[in-house]
Amino acid sequence: MPPSEAGPLAGVRVVDLTHARAGPTCTRQLADLGAEVIRLSHPHRGFRLGGSDDQNLMRDKRSVLVDLATDEGREIFLRLCDRADVVVENFRPAVKHRLAIGPDEVWARNPRIVYASISGFGQTGPYADRPAVDQIAQGMSGLMSVTGPPGSGPWRVGIAISDTAAGTFLTQGVLAALIARSRTGRGQWVHTSLIESLLNMMDFQAVRWLTDGDVPGQAGNDHPTVFPMGTYRTGDGLINISAMGTWAHFCGTVGAPGLASDARFASADARVAHRDDLRVELETVLAGATTAHWVSLLTAAGYPAGPVLGIDEAFADPQVRHLDMVTRLEHATDGTVAVLRHPVNLTETPTAVRRAASVPGADTEAVLAELGYDAEAIASLLASGTAAGSTA
Repeated sequence: MPPSEAGPLAGVRVVDLTHARAGPTCTRQLADLGAEVIRLSHPHRGFRLGGSDDQNLMRDKRSVLVDLATDEGREIFLRLCDRADVVVENFRPAVKHRLAIGPDEVWARNPRIVYASISGFGQTGPYADRPAVDQIAQGMSGLMSVTGPPGSGPWRVGIAISDTAAGTFLTQGVLAALIARSRTGRGQWVHTSLIESLLNMMDFQAVRWLTDGDVPGQAGNDHPTVFPMGTYRTGDGLINISAMGTWAHFCGTVGAPGLASDARFASADARVAHRDDLRVELETVLAGATTAHWVSLLTAAGYPAGPVLGIDEAFADPQVRHLDMVTRLEHATDGTVAVLRHPVNLTETPTAVRRAASVPGADTEAVLAELGYDAEAIASLLASGTAAGSTA
């Protein structure tokens, strides 16, 4: 189905004060869902990540450069809020209050606004105003302690997982608050943090501690509690296998029925306890054929299995190509750019990437005019440095 002009959030206006990655992840998702997103950045501190990051995070957003530390800049922000549905910010908690652009000031103008915030450690508490980035949250959440080979020391996850998690959880919160507003007529403050989001993403490892008193350790490429489920060597590379189901049937499928009768591997607990021995036995069998052979054999028998691919190989994979995960856009200065589409599919009001990232300040004058500023007032705001247009 070709993208419609109106996504599921058509008619929703978002004022975007975000920077770095977590906040822009939320507003990008809202934009992909059809919301109109107007991004306000400082004229001289655009909080840009640069290059492909900007193309990925800032697509489908209009760009306005405004100094919120000035009275005139604050008024521009509040005028936007008068006709908006959502405000999203990820300053340190004290900043919005210092600038007088927090929830109370916004609700005084428009009580229907959903005010959404991301911080490093929460809006209150002993660490509330500490600076934070993804790596700090990875370390403090326990994630690094369960990542990497056993005994190898802590490992960072290879993606900015706390940023992506916090941005995605905040999107869910915004959507829930908009639904609640349809009943109550009032907005509310929705907030999360890198540490809250990543602790939640720890999921069953966190619950193992909370419920069982078990502090999970590193398991490398193995599943922490089930074996064999992990990465194994084949005759020409690596394969991920999940031996779910009947153990004897799995052993027969890979041509090693003797493993099913080996006492060391007779039960699920025994297989975990003797995982090193079982790995040697299993990789000896897998060395007899290619990864492609084993993937075909195992998936035909109903066992999850797949190769271990690089990013370039992943995008060349026939299933990924079929899913059409890439959108190509024409950017005002960078030419044709490729970005990821939103991964959620809606049949009636599909998501879409509708426009490339704006050149910073490209929409300043148009948005000011929409807010009722005449040509003379706009010129004055630009001349004073309160606002800025594009220099591209």
